[in-house]
Amino acid sequence: MTSPSIAAPPVPLLDLHAQYESIRDEVHAALDRVIQSQVFILGPEVEALEREVAAYSGCAWGIGVSSGTDALLVALMALGIGAGDEVITTPYTFFATAGSLVRLGARPVFVDIDPRTYNIDPARIEAAITPRTRAIMPVHLFGQMADMDPIMAIAERHHLAVIEDAAQAIGAEYRGRRAGSIGHLGCFSFFPSKNLGGFGDGGMVTTNDAQLAERVRLLRGHGAKPKYFHRLVGGNFRLDAIQAAVLRVKLAYLDGWTAGRQANAARYRELLAAAAIPLDVPFDAGHGRHIYNQFIVRTTQRDALMAALKEQHIGSEVYYPLPMHLQECFGDLGYRIGDFEYSELAAQQTLAIPVYPELTPAQQERVVEVLRAFFAA
Repeated sequence: MTSPSIAAPPVPLLDLHAQYESIRDEVHAALDRVIQSQVFILGPEVEALEREVAAYSGCAWGIGVSSGTDALLVALMALGIGAGDEVITTPYTFFATAGSLVRLGARPVFVDIDPRTYNIDPARIEAAITPRTRAIMPVHLFGQMADMDPIMAIAERHHLAVIEDAAQAIGAEYRGRRAGSIGHLGCFSFFPSKNLGGFGDGGMVTTNDAQLAERVRLLRGHGAKPKYFHRLVGGNFRLDAIQAAVLRVKLAYLDGWTAGRQANAARYRELLAAAAIPLDVPFDAGHGRHIYNQFIVRTTQRDALMAALKEQHIGSEVYYPLPMHLQECFGDLGYRIGDFEYSELAAQQTLAIPVYPELTPAQQERVVEVLRAFFAA
């Protein structure tokens, strides 16, 4: 390994420039196709992407929407979840998971995570069910799916819907089934930093239920069918054709990019073990395909380590520094520090380091050498 040097080239957390250069001509052709068509909202490009993502995810239907947040919001609306309803979910997630519930007047009921996978702990769910509970919303965090069999069994026993927050998990698998295909609805994000990311915001709802698919499709366009005749009060959740065209180009490369992330994750494990660096690495639950949307390491010295990486121009990021139950805007839910021990510890101790598919072995060696030097000091 080379010694860390401030003069060495930076290693970003994610290098979208490298990805773009590899598909530049195809992307430009796709953009030109949309521009020539002058169809910019929904239309043939979106319909084609819906079919392709649904097939990729093992689902009967896909409905393109304006963002991952709006995917969650419209999925909840399709189930009729609103004021006074409760939905069980995790406090260790991106804001949209809980925020979409509160926007509809529903109450997020949090359940702590499995400290190894960072996903919701199914063993804690049943105790949180009340007469007001309408659904369970597991989050497939960092690219590894939640333990879905017990979650679905609990939902069936209590007649609850299941919405998979699969924003970080397109192509991830659980016992041979893809993310978004197990629950009643699956919600994906195409934010640019995702494994399948667009050139702006975008999202997708997947389902195997024809009635739910039709309801989501109706709600994303102000509940109108036909145009100007409104059956429901929906929203403007439509996907742009330009985003769909870019995503269709990228989808063809997604499995190769996932393989690159998996190879980089395996190399990190080998390098970190060989250097005897005292960092926890991602736990593989052994129930399927991990797509490594992030590679999460863990240490009680997280903040100092992050500063050391920054000094050496190595990208890192905290996902997430404050769990949902401690966010100021959710103060009226009544949660306090200490309510969800494992979520709070994860927020204090975890750090994402670069794992993107174009990351080179030399760059990884440099990252690991900086990690080794930090702990040696």
